[in-house]
Amino acid sequence: MRNVLRTAVVLSASALVLAGCSSTDGGGSGDAAEGLKGTGSGESCTIEGTVPVGAALSLTGGAASYGESQQKGLELALEELNAAEGVKYDLTVEDDGTDPRQAISVFEGFVSDGASVIIGPTLSNTAFQAQPIAQEAGVPVLAVSNTATGITEQGDFIFRDSLTEAQVIPQTIEAATEKLGLEKVIVMYSNDDAFTESGYKVMQSSLEDAGVEVLDTLTFSVKDTDFRSLLTAAKEQNPDAIVVSALIEAAIPLVTQARELGLDQPIIGGNGFNNPQLMKDAGDAAEGVIVGAAWNSASESPENTAFMKAFEEKFGAGPDQFAAQAYTGLKIIDHAVRANCSAERADIQKGLSEVKDLATPLGSISINENRDAEHEAVVQIVEDGKFAVLD
Repeated sequence: MRNVLRTAVVLSASALVLAGCSSTDGGGSGDAAEGLKGTGSGESCTIEGTVPVGAALSLTGGAASYGESQQKGLELALEELNAAEGVKYDLTVEDDGTDPRQAISVFEGFVSDGASVIIGPTLSNTAFQAQPIAQEAGVPVLAVSNTATGITEQGDFIFRDSLTEAQVIPQTIEAATEKLGLEKVIVMYSNDDAFTESGYKVMQSSLEDAGVEVLDTLTFSVKDTDFRSLLTAAKEQNPDAIVVSALIEAAIPLVTQARELGLDQPIIGGNGFNNPQLMKDAGDAAEGVIVGAAWNSASESPENTAFMKAFEEKFGAGPDQFAAQAYTGLKIIDHAVRANCSAERADIQKGLSEVKDLATPLGSISINENRDAEHEAVVQIVEDGKFAVLD
């Protein structure tokens, strides 16, 4: 099951100097990364050992399309970081299977194997189950795609670079309401998934704040693929738009079937819609779909321009938000390591908590007192098979 990403400079296992697990507060002498303190700081930081990083990603299961993008983003960041001077990384990627039980096992392995920091898992409901393993052991976790409310509330070692649904959805609803003149909508969401349920709650409150009437709320299972009966019920009520919180596996057939049934109203999606697979598989049916995002591919910042170019050169296609967030995540970890020139767990925790105005492809990122990322969001619309900024 282990899928290890390494560059030539970190092939030797002897480069890892590891001790036992850390104490529960992460600051004890049992830190698993003991010996990975260096000299200097920032660009001048030099650490003799290789920094072990674990990443739990959904490479199989319902969120595999997200995990594949994340893995590519990490691969690119790893190559760039290990080409720099002073600090080298050994990144181990394991499949969480889009399964909380499997993610727990992966996290336990990373903790016992001496990872300095863990990235992932891909989905929020999986994270809620796995993160306590790392928190108890004092291992920093950086979530790179988990947007549900409460992720970082599980402990002071839990961080994220992904914007929460509470940060993105209100902007999306506000922009869509202003653009489309929304007065009445149908809301749909899968009620057996933490991520989509969290998104629904934010949608509900955002619509209320915007003065938009919710005609009906229709629920489905995260595994459902046939939405015709629900969409028929929605069509009969003639809403101005349909607002949906769903993963991409549901978003694609839902959008496709809506158009097949003659529902031509705008569809507003949550973060689960942020995937090029939507346009690839839904085709023309995806045109006009509106979705909030934590990353704007059209950004002309130097960091995003360089990221876009390097990603396309390496993989032959452009990145999506999940690749951008994963890429940025490893770069944030490098910043945290270099800040204290240490890959010990407690030092990385301290470094992550002090991230401020860091230039990244996502924009200028700061980590707030709740260990959540803060940066500008963007509202997008599908035009000509691509995400464009909603004007």
